[in-house]
This record gives sequence, structure tokens and C-alpha cells, in this order.
Amino acid sequence: MRILMTAAALVLAASPVAAQQNGLINIDLSGISVLERAEIAKDINVDVSQIPVTLQVPVSVAAAICDVQVAALAQQKNKGDTACAPTSGSSALNQAILKQNKKQR
Repeated sequence: MRILMTAAALVLAASPVAAQQNGLINIDLSGISVLERAEIAKDINVDVSQIPVTLQVPVSVAAAICDVQVAALAQQKNKGDTACAPTSGSSALNQAILKQNKKQR
């Protein structure tokens, strides 16, 4: 019985849903124009090629980036939708990109 419970826990932990999110919201940057990407890169002093297509950030940061209330994003996340698109350039977006770039180094 103990082996069965351990195996079930491992399967759940390895599932795409569990691995995909740990309290994070995906920010979809694919809709950002080339000019906006260039501006972000200039603002954070990186090459434009270092601007990712997606970011994963905490709900509070995603709310600032996507100009949505935290409660609305949290509710959306509870329903399984864990993505939003930025409404415009923001310091929160720039900082999230910078932070992700530093993690990748």
C-alpha cells in the first residue's frame, strides 16, 4: 500500500500540470512588437534577442504587467488558465525579464 501511494504521488508530481505551475502566471510576450521589444531591451540594457517569448511570474507581478487585479488573476489561475498578455511596457515587465535573464546565466 505504501509503495502504491508513493508511486501515485510521484505520478502527480511529474504531471505536466504540476510541473507547469507553482503559483506562477505565464506572461505571453509574443504579441509585443519589434519596436516594443527593442525599447524593453534598451531600458534594461540587454540585447533584443534576450527578450523571451514567455515569462513566469508570481500573480502579483503578473497583475501589474497585465493591468489586471490580483483577485481576478488568482481566480483565473484557480480555473486552470495561467496566462495573461501585457497591456503595455512597464517597469514590472522590465524587471521580470531582467530577473529571468539573470537566472539563465
